[in-house]
Amino acid sequence: MDLWFTEYHTENARFSFKLDKVLISVESEFQRIDVFDSYDFGRVLVLDGYLMLTEKDEFIYHEMMTHVPMAVNPEIRDVLVIGAGDGGVVRELTRYDSIKRIDMVEIDKLVVDVCREYLPQTSCKLDDPRVHIYYDNGVEFVRKKDNEYDLIIVDSTDPFGPGEDLFTKEFYGNCFKALKASGIMINQHESPYYPNDALAMQKAHRLLKSIFPKALIYQAHIPTYPSGHWLFGFSSKALDPISDLSANWDTLGLKTRYYNTDLHKGCFALPNYVKELLENA
Repeated sequence: MDLWFTEYHTENARFSFKLDKVLISVESEFQRIDVFDSYDFGRVLVLDGYLMLTEKDEFIYHEMMTHVPMAVNPEIRDVLVIGAGDGGVVRELTRYDSIKRIDMVEIDKLVVDVCREYLPQTSCKLDDPRVHIYYDNGVEFVRKKDNEYDLIIVDSTDPFGPGEDLFTKEFYGNCFKALKASGIMINQHESPYYPNDALAMQKAHRLLKSIFPKALIYQAHIPTYPSGHWLFGFSSKALDPISDLSANWDTLGLKTRYYNTDLHKGCFALPNYVKELLENA
């Protein structure tokens, strides 16, 4: 009997792929956590039935979350990561010797434990001495911070369940307060393609524009995410992601599979249908 994983993108559209075996399926206090081995995408992490990452294409998401802000401000030293229990964002950040502190706040310890055991590709740098893991509510954690971080990366799940509070005006406002004068915030911004996802994207963009002097959107192609067309938010107190792109990033010698500085400039050029959604937000 064939074993398949299926994620519904809408009531009438779904994405399926064939599995080799189920490695673990557990319920935490917050959500159901599954890890599968698949034939075409390698090992797969699923939370509450929604695909979070695959070994095949996780590098796209994690590189675009981290290297875009790091290439804009090479002086980033103190970083806050909210969510990201799989460790992929932390893995990319630890490649920068210039970073001195990475505070990671994950509400669900079991996600981290499962990823440490079953997803070493992403979790391999969680024990870096610069990484401090707090098992806490990201909303509560950031509320207590003021002028502390150069960069905040919000690697949240979708805007429902455990991740819902990470898409509110209060949360974005507290992130603004927690950032230093040249601070940058990056968040996963959903897909613009399916109507419900587009509404969530529009709401997040509207809120960010009401708080940050600069609130822009950039994009990447992630094959296993809904529609494959995925957006990220770049919000900043001062720095512009294009005009302030550092000429020094290419001299660091970091080997990446997706990100490069030519792509950096181009990823902020959006299709017309996305521009219209943002203008109507």
